[in-house]
Amino acid sequence: MALVRSLLGAKKILGRSVSAASTSKRAASAAPKGFLAVYVGEAQKKRYVVPISYLSQPSFQALLSKSEEEFGFDHPMGGLTIPCPEHIFINITSRLQ
Repeated sequence: MALVRSLLGAKKILGRSVSAASTSKRAASAAPKGFLAVYVGEAQKKRYVVPISYLSQPSFQALLSKSEEEFGFDHPMGGLTIPCPEHIFINITSRLQ
């Protein structure tokens, strides 16, 4: 059930960020099919493109939960923002590959 909520929450976030973007901005920042863009960092945010398959991984879901706690569904970068140090994000995602 938690997986379904996480996936629905991510879809809600992604749907809002895409619908709010202008056509030219969307084309410039669009992720390839099968991937999603996330912004990671505490003070300075850096954009990463990750496979959507990560959404089903428990360690990535923990990052999504942290994001939901901090931002709800209102992400300041216009896309999914994950509030964790960049090195932790890299550590987690490198284990998922």
